[in-house]
Amino acid sequence: MLNRPLEMENQLIMKKALTDLEKHLKADVLVYYGPIVNGSDSEIKDIVERIPNKKEVLYVILTTGGGVLLPVQRMVKVFRYYYKEVNFIVPNYAFSAGTILCMSGDKIYMNYFSCLGPIDPQVENKDNKLVPALGYLDKINELLDKAKNNTLTQAEFLILKDFDLAELKQYEQAKDLAISLLKKWLTQYKFKDWNQHSDGSIVTQQEKEARAVEIAELLSDNKKWNSHGFPIDIDTLTTELKLKIEDFSKDTKLNNLIVKYNDCLEEYVNIKKYQRFIQTRNFI
Repeated sequence: MLNRPLEMENQLIMKKALTDLEKHLKADVLVYYGPIVNGSDSEIKDIVERIPNKKEVLYVILTTGGGVLLPVQRMVKVFRYYYKEVNFIVPNYAFSAGTILCMSGDKIYMNYFSCLGPIDPQVENKDNKLVPALGYLDKINELLDKAKNNTLTQAEFLILKDFDLAELKQYEQAKDLAISLLKKWLTQYKFKDWNQHSDGSIVTQQEKEARAVEIAELLSDNKKWNSHGFPIDIDTLTTELKLKIEDFSKDTKLNNLIVKYNDCLEEYVNIKKYQRFIQTRNFI
C-alpha cells in the first residue's frame, strides 16, 4: 500500500489531469466510477451543486458495470438542470444502466477499447439482491413456451410454479422503462442535430422516435447479445446499430489527456479499494 506522501502525490496528479482535461474541453468534467445504486442520484445532486463557476457544457467520464435504473433518471435531471450540453466519455466500459445513461448524452466518446453493453437493468428481487431483469424474463418466457408445447420437465414446472408474479411484473416494468427512456433521450438529445437524410430529405420527429426505439430494442435483445455483460464496441455501435460515436483516439491531445487521467483513476481506486468514486475539480 502507498505511504501517505505518495498517496497525496497521486491525488495531485489526478487533480491536475482533470484540470488539464477541463481546459482542453472548455467544460466541466465529472467522473463516476462504480455501480449505479440507490442514492447515487442524491450524491450526484450534492456534488454538481457544489461545482463553482459552472460552464455550459459537462463531460461525464463514466466507468460502471451498471445498476439500478431509477437513479439514472434523476442523475440525468440533475445534469440537464445545470448544463445545456452533456457528453459522456467511456474510457473502458459502461454496461447496462450505464449504457442507458450514456444514451442521454448529446455525444458519446469512446475508443477501440471502450465498450457499452445490452440494456439489461437490474432490479431488486425478494431476497434483496440485484438481478438482471431481461435474463429472468427470457427464462420465464422459455419455460412458458415449453409449457405450451408440453415439454416442461417436473423441475422446470416447480420453478415456474414458485415464481413470484409481482416480481415478474417488476422485471417487465424495468424493461419497458429502459426502452422508454432511450426513446425519449435519444430523440431529445443525441438526435437533436439529425435534421436531414443523406438524400437531402427532412428527418421527421416520427423518424427520430422510430430510430430510437429500434436502437433500444436491439440493445435489449438478449438473444442477440447472449450476455448481460456482452461488450459492444465502437465498431458494432456504428455499423450494426448505426449510432454516431465520437472516437476520442483521433484527437491526439484529447486521447492523451483521457488516458492519463483514467490510468491515474484506476490506480487510485484500486489502491484505496473504493467500490465507487466520484470526482470533480471541487471534490476528491
